[in-house]
Amino acid sequence: MYKYDTYDQSIVDARVAEFRDQVARRMAGELTEDQFKPLRLMNGLYLQLHAYMLRVAIPYGTLDSRQMHMLAHIARKYDKGYGHFTTRQNIQYNWIELKDAGDILADLATVEMHAIQTSGNCIRNTTSDQYAGAAADEVADPRPWAELLRQWSTFHPEFTYLPRKFKVAIIASDEDRAAMRLHDIGLQLTKNEAGETGFKVFVGGGMGRTPMVAPLIREFLPAADYLSYLEACLRVYNRYGRRDNIYKARIKILVHEIGADEYRRQVEAEFLHVKTLGIDPPAEEFERINAFFQPPAWEDGLSDALDLSDPDFKLWVDQNVFAHKQPGYAIATISLKPIGGIPGDASADQIDLMADLAETYSFDELRVTHSQNIVLPHVKKADLYTIWQKLDAAGLATANLDLIGDIIACPGLDYCSLANARSIPLAQKISTRFADRETDVGELKLKISGCINACGHHHAGHIGILGVDRKGTENYQLLLGGSGAEDASLGRITGPGFDEDGIVDAIERTLDRYVATREPGERFLDTYRRVGFETFKEAIYG
Repeated sequence: MYKYDTYDQSIVDARVAEFRDQVARRMAGELTEDQFKPLRLMNGLYLQLHAYMLRVAIPYGTLDSRQMHMLAHIARKYDKGYGHFTTRQNIQYNWIELKDAGDILADLATVEMHAIQTSGNCIRNTTSDQYAGAAADEVADPRPWAELLRQWSTFHPEFTYLPRKFKVAIIASDEDRAAMRLHDIGLQLTKNEAGETGFKVFVGGGMGRTPMVAPLIREFLPAADYLSYLEACLRVYNRYGRRDNIYKARIKILVHEIGADEYRRQVEAEFLHVKTLGIDPPAEEFERINAFFQPPAWEDGLSDALDLSDPDFKLWVDQNVFAHKQPGYAIATISLKPIGGIPGDASADQIDLMADLAETYSFDELRVTHSQNIVLPHVKKADLYTIWQKLDAAGLATANLDLIGDIIACPGLDYCSLANARSIPLAQKISTRFADRETDVGELKLKISGCINACGHHHAGHIGILGVDRKGTENYQLLLGGSGAEDASLGRITGPGFDEDGIVDAIERTLDRYVATREPGERFLDTYRRVGFETFKEAIYG
């Protein structure tokens, strides 16, 4: 993984000192809240319902045990003993006191971490495939390109005040594990017929009140033009994106209103100019970054055999372990979705344990996933049973990856000042209610948002739930048919909403209809697409 040089470290240290001064002036009354707000947001500090929330960047979801231990330390010292891992592969702390904010950033800086650009109308943390560098199906490791983008975008003077926040995802396989086409820009690393490395470029995706799947803007972008083309994409948006209406300010609105063809034409014209500016780094600079992402010292000749005589261990392996490109190794997902638990939350002790497991068994590397779990990317198969035992003892061995209990959920009205309804209690009820049906139902992505901003990605759920305010009462709309994968699609609202218990009952009726209607081998989403919306609507409402 990438390591800071003196330039990286000096940037982060300078930002800590700057923010310490800003916090001190705010606490002394020298800055009003209106004056302080844009400053704190540039450092990932939000003011929510009960306290400040700090969002810490984990670039492309990759971190080591030293950094993971620091996250546990912050949870203990400055929060209430836990952290919340997010869909942007970051971590949030929900109970921060303003007086501690500078100290937290200083602690983070000692382990090459920060909260820069985790908020604001700028280029946010770039996300990537949590299996990058380990998956057998990737063209190449996409993370060096994500790191190059991080360095290019950090404090980019032209894109610090965009019309709206801007999110980029980079993948390198046909299977999309990062919801790439639901980003402002999605990049898929690929090779052309000549074997040259480049990217498919998708622009204009996103969720929120106007969800859209990004159209393909360029079939093949040579790797040498990577930054120039991204610069052109951003320039067109920065020039013409709406600034008069926050609800129409995202790039998806611009691409939709002028059309993908016209947006493409403008980008290509701008690209011809940008290429004359010489912003693409020399090949030597990419190779310098790429050197940090070379495969670890895997052992050759290891056996792929596993003793699966323990049925609980077998269930975990079958559900939570993914094939690795190196024989004798596996990719292990640690579920942060225990039955009845809060999706994405981990205690300080659990965070420390995961750090220890990574250091001992996974070449000192962890990944945060788009679905709010943690991955040990390089584990010997011979060590899987020991790892599982340690996880099981810590309440981290739930075998529910991609099942109904593997819920994505935003913090909702329990924490967020923008939310209309609670997400956490509903997620807990659903997890508990359907725990015994997970294996029979099979793959089913369920996602919950507490408001239209869609931080829980409800539009992309096979089953999605949107919390709304109905005359002062929390109400939940049910959506079906969404997907954030390579078959990206947007969920459709089934009809009138439900109260908290009613939405759980509606999900049960949905599952009953699926089980009664499915053909052998069909996922829920496959059955839904085959039999159609009305079949499920009739089951839900009668």
